[in-house]
Amino acid sequence: MANLDPAADPSMDTEYLPELTTSPRYVRFGPFAVDRQRQQVYREGGKLRLQGKVYQVLLVLIQKQGEVVTREELKQALWPADTHVNYDANVNTTVNKLRQALGESTDKPAYIETIPRKGYSFIGAAEYSDKPFPQGAFVPPEEADPSAALPPPAAAEPPRDSAKWLTLVVIGLIVVGILLGASVATLWIARFGFQLR
Repeated sequence: MANLDPAADPSMDTEYLPELTTSPRYVRFGPFAVDRQRQQVYREGGKLRLQGKVYQVLLVLIQKQGEVVTREELKQALWPADTHVNYDANVNTTVNKLRQALGESTDKPAYIETIPRKGYSFIGAAEYSDKPFPQGAFVPPEEADPSAALPPPAAAEPPRDSAKWLTLVVIGLIVVGILLGASVATLWIARFGFQLR
């Protein structure tokens, strides 16, 4: 994952670093939570794989939620001035990967809205905290209280519908087998003239 320490990740523009490193450790929006110290993103407790530039784009957009982040700002935040890449294509690809990881589309954005010919805006409602969010909302697995009682696992319901279908399929195969066997026997008798005596 991307590292926000400028010594470890020189590709992240230091203009964005003070805001990102001094704000609260935990960020929550929708079913997602970010632990910025660990540089990990969770969805309902499960870890997402957001790496490199995709993770950095998420942080920049969240930090400026509700504002338009221009493509030029993203370019400056993600690539050093001496980097030679196709910035437009890379920004598009990176934002699309982020959208895919968050499970949204450009048609019905829940978190990242495209502002035509300008850039992108984080339209979700991000909450910040210095402490982990309550258990139901988000607690990184490493920080969960092991003494907390876990709810009992739900009893598995027997798959009644699938058992009925399986029974019907087996009966159907038996009937087809009997009919095929009778047909083959009738044809064989008719062809070879076999008669019982």
